[in-house]
Amino acid sequence: MRVAPVFLIFLFLFCFCGSENAASNAEENLFQQVEPAQPAEQDTYLIEECLSNQYTHKSCEKVFCNPWERCVEGKCLCKLPYQCPKNGSSVCSTNGKFFITYCHLKSYECQRPEAKFLHKGKCMSEGTFSVSVGHGDSNLLQVKPVNQNNDFFVCDSEWTMNEANVACRHLGFELGAEYYRANSSITESALNSLHCLQITCRGLETSLAECHIEMKSRGSNEGFVSLQCHENLRACSDGEFHCVNEKCISLNKTCDGINDCGDLSDELCCKECRGNSFHCRSNICIPNKNVCNKEMDCLTGEDEARVLCAGKDNGAENHSMDEERKRIKTFLPQVHCGLTNHTLTRRKRIVGGQIARKGEFPWQVAIKETGSEGATVYCGGVYIGGCWVLTAAHCVRANRVHLYRVWIGLLDTIMYDKETDTFRLNQLIIHEKYNASTYENDIALLELRGFRKGECSLKYSTPACIPWSEYMFKAGDRCKVSGWGLEKGYTKQYILKWGNINLFQNCSELYPGRFFKQMACAGTYDGSIDSCKGDSGGPLVCFDAENVAYVWGIVSWGENCGEAGHPGVYTKVATYYDWISHHVTRSLISRYNI
Repeated sequence: MRVAPVFLIFLFLFCFCGSENAASNAEENLFQQVEPAQPAEQDTYLIEECLSNQYTHKSCEKVFCNPWERCVEGKCLCKLPYQCPKNGSSVCSTNGKFFITYCHLKSYECQRPEAKFLHKGKCMSEGTFSVSVGHGDSNLLQVKPVNQNNDFFVCDSEWTMNEANVACRHLGFELGAEYYRANSSITESALNSLHCLQITCRGLETSLAECHIEMKSRGSNEGFVSLQCHENLRACSDGEFHCVNEKCISLNKTCDGINDCGDLSDELCCKECRGNSFHCRSNICIPNKNVCNKEMDCLTGEDEARVLCAGKDNGAENHSMDEERKRIKTFLPQVHCGLTNHTLTRRKRIVGGQIARKGEFPWQVAIKETGSEGATVYCGGVYIGGCWVLTAAHCVRANRVHLYRVWIGLLDTIMYDKETDTFRLNQLIIHEKYNASTYENDIALLELRGFRKGECSLKYSTPACIPWSEYMFKAGDRCKVSGWGLEKGYTKQYILKWGNINLFQNCSELYPGRFFKQMACAGTYDGSIDSCKGDSGGPLVCFDAENVAYVWGIVSWGENCGEAGHPGVYTKVATYYDWISHHVTRSLISRYNI
């Protein structure tokens, strides 16, 4: 039975049994061991319910957008050139047009595909980059770099479908390569070649000129690349994977870190990874060479985590346009959010919750109503930057906006603290589809009344980051919830407390007919820690590999106080990323994917 007006949640701690010297909870969550793959059925690597979403390299719920793109409603859309940073190296395109940065060129290329990258620097009257296939019947790939007068064969070592797809796209085959082969017994003229080109690509480039190319002395066992581009679509057989772009590849080429499809759809829904690849917690497989390369490929950054990359040599930069792309990303503005003044330590068991220390949850706010009992917190909330606070829709009423007060930096609701700010509200925005009966869309935004519109001077607070993807955290992850909710026995508490809880799956089975896809639930089955009235609207925060906090949920409802088998239910914030950004502006909350 529910308790009104503010519903119950569970502050349960997952009982962690193991070594006293285990890693911190962020590392513990992010570096779980994956069981080795069983050689039974090949499609056991793939997650069927994920595949139905048709994710590709343009799906920013799964991947980071390029610097010349922005994430809108789950898709990477091209920016206009003026939206690119002005820092970076100037480049020339294949149509002879000069651009001040590589980002400007790629943005322009989105509208004019014929304007591909040619070379760095100002455009020259001479010097072209060319790619061709064909040497007798062998389909040998030949490339003439800008600074060379002759064509060269391509070395087969380190060549993968990543490079093959780029080569075919360069030649005008949008679906990329059908296959490639290493060929060492061609003709006398080929065998007599003393050098070949070593080419490495990410796999998403549109021109081989964007890849890293270097001349290499050809060893006695070095073959040349023979290439067949994908020309005609066909029906996929039972032993093949159906790419989103309609291309067919062998099932055993999925989840290996190589972009065989050309649109990355074979690597974005993987329970585990094959061979020489790294499994991101968002169920993406990336090449091992992308790990510890000073660029985040996994949404929560575990491929670049300090604990993983400590002491590793990331190697010298190869001066390809991939390095230029990474450099441009450093010029993009990033929101600084989710950092605390204290290390959030892990405890083996929390009984009744832990008292928060000053600065430990700097995004936590308290909502009070004038006329109510002075020290009583009506609801919680979470500061997200600027003049904006997130809370639950059931906590507020539009006709009472003049009565609400938001306390920021508050720890003890009785003791005076000079490091606490109190704000009136400028406006409140309740989600237009909030359903008070089912608690669907239980989310609201509060705009604080600043000194000037849009400006709030918050000395003692740090915003929590807003997650843009539902794949950033998953069932089993341990997160933290905080608030001033009632103690067991419904006694009041006046000091901010927090607890560790774990994200659950299959909550629709625990709450049949009442749990919807925009909700998340968290806790433990035993109901060992409990909070009640007063926690609603407060934050459930989860942490990435660098211990950066994202507000994953807003306390919404639950079933009774401390009832085993019924975890607390939260509004899943990631599903409202576009709704939030529409009201507060994307630049305020976009840590990445701006």
